[in-house]
Amino acid sequence: MNTIKMGFGPVYNSESILLILGSFPSVKSRQNEFYYGNPQNRFWKTVCSFFGTTVPDAIEGKKEFLLANRVALWDIVTECEIEGSKDDTIKNFKVADLKKILQNSKIRYIILNGGKAFSIFESNYKDISIPYKKLPSTSPANTRFTVEEWHNELYGIFKRN
Repeated sequence: MNTIKMGFGPVYNSESILLILGSFPSVKSRQNEFYYGNPQNRFWKTVCSFFGTTVPDAIEGKKEFLLANRVALWDIVTECEIEGSKDDTIKNFKVADLKKILQNSKIRYIILNGGKAFSIFESNYKDISIPYKKLPSTSPANTRFTVEEWHNELYGIFKRN
């Protein structure tokens, strides 16, 4: 029997313009107590390389990087039952209440990191007035991921702002 697993709180500030939503933290992330804690996950390398910097080693450095670049980060699922890190086993979940972030920031665009994040988001927020887009998951298990697709999307967002 699975026990309820808790995710992490959001990282954002009043200047955040982009919200990136994943599905739920992986086993490695839960062990490391922060988003995208699996060193094989391509999230940090992809986003940091877009901004021309190296991946910070510590959690505080990652938070500072996100905030300095006006990026908010959270997961669409805040708690759930899950087998290992498999998104397709997520059940009995609670959906993130995005109101707090949206009311206290300048979010103008939302990126959904992968299909599960996208489907849960659309089931709960399809009428949101903020533009959003699903991008290929940065998970090491996703063979369809490309850095270029992420960089192109980020360029479109930050070029306008």
